[in-house]
Amino acid sequence: MRILVCGAGGFLGGEIARRLETAGHEVLRAVRRPARQDEVEADFGRMLGVEDWLPLLRGVDAVVNAVGILVERGGQRFDAIHHRAPAALFAACERSGVSRVLQISALGVEHGRGAYFTSKLAADAFLMSRPLGWQILRPGLIYGPRGKSAGFFRLLASSPLLPLPSGGKQPLRAVHIDDVAEAALRLLDPATPVQQCVALVGAEVCSYRQMLAYYRAAMGFPPAWTFPMPAWAMRFCASFAEHLPGSLLTRDTLSMLEAGNTTDDGATRQLLQRPPRGLSGFMSAAERESARQQALATWRPALLRLALASVWLLTALVCLVAYPREASLALLAEAGLQGMPALIAFYGAVLMDLAFGLATLCRPGRRLWLAQMLVVAGYSLVIAVALPAFLAHPFGPVLKNLPILAILFLLYAEERRP
Repeated sequence: MRILVCGAGGFLGGEIARRLETAGHEVLRAVRRPARQDEVEADFGRMLGVEDWLPLLRGVDAVVNAVGILVERGGQRFDAIHHRAPAALFAACERSGVSRVLQISALGVEHGRGAYFTSKLAADAFLMSRPLGWQILRPGLIYGPRGKSAGFFRLLASSPLLPLPSGGKQPLRAVHIDDVAEAALRLLDPATPVQQCVALVGAEVCSYRQMLAYYRAAMGFPPAWTFPMPAWAMRFCASFAEHLPGSLLTRDTLSMLEAGNTTDDGATRQLLQRPPRGLSGFMSAAERESARQQALATWRPALLRLALASVWLLTALVCLVAYPREASLALLAEAGLQGMPALIAFYGAVLMDLAFGLATLCRPGRRLWLAQMLVVAGYSLVIAVALPAFLAHPFGPVLKNLPILAILFLLYAEERRP
């Protein structure tokens, strides 16, 4: 068959596309930014009308929709990505005579709260109302070496100190990406009955605490110190973390975790015609060391950014509250600034420290790291010339700028954002 796979540039859609190709199908990969010959453009944030999809469906026998987001970023909204664009796609499939449509939904959409679940459920309901050969696959929490959520949980597991929401008792039944791709292949088989909704889960139920413990042990880390964290405290942390670039911890994702993610595996066994993979088989020996190194490498920029932000923000706070302003102005006088110019320099420096601290947390990028390097180097040079006594100070206030410059150099070298 010729199969259009929407979301083929992502983790889930990419694995499904590869499995279909291995099985001998011709796969047309629909992605936001085509870069290969077998890719076509399909932006779910803009393609909200039936007419937008008709050209892509010429000669297509089946369609897989594996597009999804966990967090709303920029112009991406749950309603458009999960509901309106898929509904337009399904209506276009009906008009074009596509024989099979596979919608990748999510386990628990019938009972979940929040825009993520309601938008997914709306697309499912629309598809089930159409006279199509539809299939809906609702996998539980998906594990895969390249998966963002799996990487996030491995990152958490690598921490020696683990806060556990409500004690980490939430039941989970994670499913391996290989089983999800196999299930998609079977649902697209003409011999498989159509118009069925299948919940797909792994072989065993475990708690959130047990899942993190497995990941940690698999990556070769000793047991971590754990402590239960009240739900209100986790929600407070999530309300802050959801504003950080790349964070998967939001109030919505926390609600998903708190609700648990499990069901009976009977439908999974029937579809796969075998037991699904269990948690103990998620990470091969070759993947374990790679996962360990990836987790540690992910911590590095986050910790460096947090340390830098703390330096900028606490410096501003100390200047405004803790350290006498008169003493600061006296230092500026030694450097040749007095009166209004000194006040402008003092408050300008405080505002710059605040701006750098907030930008370090919320808007990191190469330009920011370069600006901070220039400012720190400039500060150091001015102090060395105007206040040379600080060069020989026993606490080394100027010399401590050297490790800060080293941190900024590493962040600048590794940064991908402008």
